Amino acid sequence: MEIKAKLLEIFESQQVTDTFKKREFVVEYAENPQYPEFLKFELIQDKCELLDEFSKGQKIEVHFNLKGRKWTDPKGVIKYFNTLQAWRILAEGSKPTTQPPINEPPDLYAPKTTQENTINDWPPPEFSAKKKNTLSIADDPFSEAKFPF
Repeated sequence: MEIKAKLLEIFESQQVTDTFKKREFVVEYAENPQYPEFLKFELIQDKCELLDEFSKGQKIEVHFNLKGRKWTDPKGVIKYFNTLQAWRILAEGSKPTTQPPINEPPDLYAPKTTQENTINDWPPPEFSAKKKNTLSIADDPFSEAKFPF
């Protein structure tokens, strides 16, 4: 998800535990300028530094995830919490830096186009000396004859 908004407040980073830190900020989101919304976001861990290059009043584009949690208090009452967790902040109108394409594994289900991988090449060379469409137990690599256990 993403929104374009005006940066209103920037808070200091908070070291919540020895291994967890967060930083909050507030934006004014005006989908309808007559009724602006004030939204508080949080950044966590290494993303806390993303705010360092921005200042109050600047128009930004915030990319975020909507997070929800369920918590049972000591009295057994269930409570629900929502968090807007930002992971990218851009100056409005700027473009994100492009990343090199990720090497994807080959598509195993893509049709084969080379001569050696066509259906006309069946049976494979190791069976070519035998009569087509017949196999013996000796051809089965998992037969009991080869693996007696």
